[in-house]
Amino acid sequence: MVRTSSFSVLRLVPAVALAWLAACSSGSGAGSVSLSLSARSAPAAAALSGSGTAAVVVAAGDSTVVALGNDTLILRSLAVVLRKIELKRLDAASCDSNPSNGDCEEFESGPVLATFPLGTTNTAAAVSVSAPAGQYDKLEFEIHKTDSTSSADASFLAANPGFKNISIRATGTFSHAGSRSDFVFTQDLDASEELAFSPPLSVVDGTAANLTIRLDVSTWFVNGGALVDPASATVGGPNEGLVQNNIKSSIDAFEDDNRDGRDDHHEGS
Repeated sequence: MVRTSSFSVLRLVPAVALAWLAACSSGSGAGSVSLSLSARSAPAAAALSGSGTAAVVVAAGDSTVVALGNDTLILRSLAVVLRKIELKRLDAASCDSNPSNGDCEEFESGPVLATFPLGTTNTAAAVSVSAPAGQYDKLEFEIHKTDSTSSADASFLAANPGFKNISIRATGTFSHAGSRSDFVFTQDLDASEELAFSPPLSVVDGTAANLTIRLDVSTWFVNGGALVDPASATVGGPNEGLVQNNIKSSIDAFEDDNRDGRDDHHEGS
């Protein structure tokens, strides 16, 4: 997977939930492409750069547990606001807002609330669309900080009032040296993502393919050989920039027909 990313205004908020609507597709004689969500760890994620220490990541029921040194993080929920989720054709320069040109197949214009599964669930199904046979080489989407003054976000915020002016929400428990505290982590990251597939995704008439968006949440609150308290990484907190960068680095997307949260073409990733 080759990735190019463009990040705008820059704050990060945890979020939890998911709603997807199938959108328009051009052409006839099509296969189908489904989209799944995953928060499982990438195989190399536990290796901490330069520290010689590895975090231990354990799936426990519907929670993900990250242990490192004297610290333990239990993540119980993760939701992210997404919009403009589009699958781009190999021969198109980029996706645009003109559905008649067939450059992209649209999963969802959004905003929508995407709930990423934790614990022992590898992936969660999102939506499936019909797509003309052909080659597709990129998935484009935005992590979207909602705007309480925007009419475009009004209906979403009416249904999800807890996501006013944020894009991410996570909950759990943080333990440091035997002291435990519950947390609600929120951030207001705005990010435009363009994730490239190598090899391209081939859509064949009458067949189904699956793409997975993965956010490796086990890496978000890691700082060298220790974990940071999520409460210190919310908007304006001392660890906000660190965790923002970790979140950006954790985003991936790939072909995943067996829905195990791993890249079919690079099963070690």
